[in-house]
Amino acid sequence: MKLESVLAGFIPEPRGRDALALAVVLAEQVKGQLTVAYVQPPAWTTPGPARADLTEWRKYLQEQAEATLGQARALTGDKADYVVHTNKGSGRGLVDLARKRAADVVVIGSAPGGGRGRISVGSTADQLLHSSTVPVMLVPRGYADAPTAAIERITVAYRRSPCSDAGVHEAAKAAVILDVPLRLVTMLVRGARRAKIEEDMLTRLRDQVADDLQAAATGQRPHIRAEFEILEGRDVAQAMGQTSWSPGELLICASSNAGPLRRVFLGDTSLKIVRAATCPVMILTRQS
Repeated sequence: MKLESVLAGFIPEPRGRDALALAVVLAEQVKGQLTVAYVQPPAWTTPGPARADLTEWRKYLQEQAEATLGQARALTGDKADYVVHTNKGSGRGLVDLARKRAADVVVIGSAPGGGRGRISVGSTADQLLHSSTVPVMLVPRGYADAPTAAIERITVAYRRSPCSDAGVHEAAKAAVILDVPLRLVTMLVRGARRAKIEEDMLTRLRDQVADDLQAAATGQRPHIRAEFEILEGRDVAQAMGQTSWSPGELLICASSNAGPLRRVFLGDTSLKIVRAATCPVMILTRQS
């Protein structure tokens, strides 16, 4: 994993400021390059109710882009490069731009409608989370109101699979780059009522998960000491509430095994984790 080139998708809304706040923290921590991008619709998009002619529409788009990047500059000054990219879909535009700019990670804010401190996946994230060739970082709503000074710990959502094993390896690299501790967690979702045989099966499963986590925590390279936890609950959200999450936490999820190689692909479990998270989440590309 590399984190030298950070691409932040920005729009003149709170979610844009959330993404920019975390992107600045990340770029400064790794001493990398920050690019702030505004994706605008094509000039030939059908005009609105005013039915302005094409020249007026292009002028409007240019003014909107300049105003948007002006807001970004007011927040970050000379800490970033600023670019305007044209695409019918903001997520697809960021995918295209990440490829052209050789970005290592794309950072975006939460879609409108989600709770404060939580992540909601909208159309932009959906496009990124099914086609990006680099990891995607999702930022909770309201992050910019009290951003952390630095990322303080990486936690990996782990379950035994080739993708998760590769994800631990990539997370270990990130932990070295950021100089932070690494933690692995596995979530065991159980029913509210359990018979004796189910309790015995859960005990065996818990033991197996502990062995898996121990192997994953000690077997990755570069070598870095990692702690691990088993989180249990009636659902993913309750399980995640069984541990502490620091203000500077970064949660990492591997892509689904069903996704294409070298692409981000969010599975059902990972989506539940994203929605329950109270910290930024990074979704890795599928490595194996």
